[in-house]
Amino acid sequence: QVQLVESGGGLVQAGERLTLTCVASGSTFRGGPMAWYRQPPGKERELVAAITRDSSIEYNDVVKGRFTVSRNNGNNEVKVFLQMNNLQPEDTAVYFCNAGYYTDRYHPVYWGQGTQVTVSS
Repeated sequence: QVQLVESGGGLVQAGERLTLTCVASGSTFRGGPMAWYRQPPGKERELVAAITRDSSIEYNDVVKGRFTVSRNNGNNEVKVFLQMNNLQPEDTAVYFCNAGYYTDRYHPVYWGQGTQVTVSS
């Protein structure tokens, strides 16, 4: 069993920053690749950034240069962070933490409950 708990969402104005945190734990969690997804209102869920255990990273092109993903590998849990700078109204979405795996691309498996990020203009 894997538990993912997100925090750090909120309401900000355009140009401001937020940092999201995800704490991953559980009896079957092995500390592998993790990712942040987001789902804007009325749209499909999309990959924001993914990070492997040794911190190889990929970003969605729309957030490159503004968002930074990082992780802290602990003994019993992993923390994954998403620092979001220069937020814009189009970044408004529910942001989800995910634990998954890679083949030729990232595959999501376990989901957190999501945290709302709202950016006002």
